[in-house]
This record gives sequence, structure tokens and C-alpha cells, in this order.
Amino acid sequence: MASVIEGNEENGFSGESGAVRIQERLQKRHQARIEDAERRKEAKESHSVAEEKSEYFSSTFNRERACIEELLSSCSGAEGAVVTEKLEEATTKTLQLQKFLNDSMQFLTQYELRQAQAALQKLQTSLSETKEEALPRKKFAFRTRTKAADKASAQDAHPPPRDEGTPLETSRTQVDGAAPAEQCGFSNMTSEFLTKTAEEIQKRDVLLTHLTNCKVSLFGSPSTLHLKHIDGCEILCGPVSSSVFVDNCRNSVLAFPCQQLRTHNTTDTQVYLHVTTRAIIEDCRGVSFAPFTWSYPTLEEDFTVSGLDRARNNWTEVDDFNWLAAGTPSPNWTVIPEADRKANWDS
Repeated sequence: MASVIEGNEENGFSGESGAVRIQERLQKRHQARIEDAERRKEAKESHSVAEEKSEYFSSTFNRERACIEELLSSCSGAEGAVVTEKLEEATTKTLQLQKFLNDSMQFLTQYELRQAQAALQKLQTSLSETKEEALPRKKFAFRTRTKAADKASAQDAHPPPRDEGTPLETSRTQVDGAAPAEQCGFSNMTSEFLTKTAEEIQKRDVLLTHLTNCKVSLFGSPSTLHLKHIDGCEILCGPVSSSVFVDNCRNSVLAFPCQQLRTHNTTDTQVYLHVTTRAIIEDCRGVSFAPFTWSYPTLEEDFTVSGLDRARNNWTEVDDFNWLAAGTPSPNWTVIPEADRKANWDS
């Protein structure tokens, strides 16, 4: 008995106070086990919920994608108002699918997110191609010719010389008596100042291709923006309601808000970005990012038209599909230091 008492005294427990302390320690240990069991239970339930959400997203996304693909397939052979209605429905469903993906990002894995974004891009490309095939631009209108028309044709055949710095569109966006074209933009131009107004864009797809040493200002809210073969340009654009696709761009400065950015084969280019999902680069080098800072009088109105969240900007969240080393930053993109960011867009 003496040895037990001595042992209790050595452990800091003696008499009734020692028994109380032992009881308190046992209770704390028991409580810690209960709390640990609760944490494990919550983690298991959370994992189950995440799996259920992921399964729901996958089934819903695939079902809606199949529905859109079926709509686009049914456009083949359709004419007039029927094909227009189908394309409008496909466009609406594609935008809804983009929003569904944005809202689901928080519980998707990186792999699931990339797969969904790639599938959505393929769908958007298919939609654009179907629009091009089903709704070709009207270039001619047969009508009774008059002397005035003959005179106009002669002037068109021999246009007056164009002043330097005057914007020139690659083709008209509207023909007398015809509906506005689905796509507008500029192509094959060098050392020009190019501008499109909100009225000209009107939620259309905008395509800029084969531009060199140009400064482009796009006001309003395009549906999508495509940049291809851009060299030494500065391109400023208002809020894009869905995606911006950049391919083969170098030595340029880009600025735009958008829902999603996909950049391919691009080098030594600065991007001033507002993006509500994530930016994706592939086969790129020397791309740098900063927050979108270009401004013009109707910018807030155009943000409203686009439906983009003004308060949500993930410009630093860039996924490099060529860099899979977890925990190590990609060497292919950087953040532009604040001291080096462009502040004056008017020069």
C-alpha cells in the first residue's frame, strides 16, 4: 500500500485530490475520443456528400451536353426559322451549362474540372461552326437596278484611298434588308487603330485574326471573343459573356473580362484579366497576368449585360495543362509586378 501511495505522490496524485485529477484526466480522454469520432463521422459524411454532388454534376452535365449536341445535329437539313430557333435554344442551353459548371467548381476535382471545361469548349466550337454553316452571311440581294445603283457599284469597284489609322472591317456586318451577321471582327491588318462600338457588337461572336502591330478597342459585351495569329498588338475588350479563346498570339497586351479563358500557343504576352472561373493555358511560354484595369464610360452597363460577377475575379488562378507538378508553380506564366503594370490605356 505504501508503494502505491508513493507512486501516486510521484505522479502528482495523492488522496482525494489525486483521485479527482485521475477522474478529470479520464473524462478529458473520453471526451477527446468522442470528438475524434465525431470528426471522422463528419469527414465521412462530407466525403459522401462530395461524391454525391460529383455524381449529380457528371450526370447532369453529360445529359445537357448530349441535348445540345442533338440540337446542333438536327440543324443539318433544317432551314429558315426552324434552324434559327434551334440555334437560339442551343446557345441558351450552352450558356446555362457554363453557369452550371461555374457554380459546381468548388466541389469538383482538378481532373473533373479540366474534363468538363474541355468538353464545354468543344461544344462552343461546334456551336460556332454550326452557326457558320447554317446561317451564312448574305452577300447579294437581287433587285431592280437603277442608275443610282450602277453608280454606287462603280464607286465600290474603285474605292477612294483610305486615310492611315482609319478602322477597316474585313466584311460588312449587315446588308440592306438582311439580318445582322452572327459574327464580326477584323482580319489581315497591320499597324491600324481598330474600334467596334457596342451597337456593332450586340452580343455577337467577335473574331480577330492575323493582326500585326494594331491597337483594337472593342466596346460593349460580345458573346465570345476569338483571337488568332496576333502579333505585337494591344487588344482591349468589354465584358465577354462566355469564353475568350486565344491561339498563336505573341508580343501582345490583352485586356478583357470573361467567364472563361483558354490560351494556346502563346508567348511573351501580358493579359489584364477579370475571369469568374479559371484561366487555362496550354503550350504557352512567357505569359503574364494582372487584374483587368481598362475602363470606359459604359463599362458597368456592359458588365450588367454580360451577366459576369463584378466582385469575383480569379485572375491569379491559372491552370497550365503542360505543367502537372503538384505544389510547384508553372514556369510558363507569372504575375506582373504592380510597378510594371500598365496604368495608362490612352497612350
